Amino acid sequence: MLWRYRFPTKQWGYELLGGMVEDGDDAAVTAAREAAEESGWKPVGEPEHLISFEPLPGQVTAPVDVYLWRAAEHIGDPTDTEEVGRVEWVPLSRVPELAQRKELLGSGTLVGLTYYLASRGMQGK
Repeated sequence: MLWRYRFPTKQWGYELLGGMVEDGDDAAVTAAREAAEESGWKPVGEPEHLISFEPLPGQVTAPVDVYLWRAAEHIGDPTDTEEVGRVEWVPLSRVPELAQRKELLGSGTLVGLTYYLASRGMQGK
């Protein structure tokens, strides 16, 4: 995840890697590209689609798709200078604590991680 500051909410916290899907692009391909650009780690293998949702369906259309890769290879330093943050591997066991402390930023991060934990259990991770 990225540990970063978000100016609109004046808050530091963790975010899953990701970005905007352009018209005609595949969401999983975008997710892999954004992860590599933002972290310097390229997802390897086939993605597992975890969940899709609309965070504010009564106000805007902003679909979110969350994918999981179980492996990644280090390809260098992050190349997306707009998404500056500290890259950190965070154990799933810390998710409840981070959520309680309001250190998981954005619905994509919170929904994606809590969905994963609820659907699979923490299983010692």
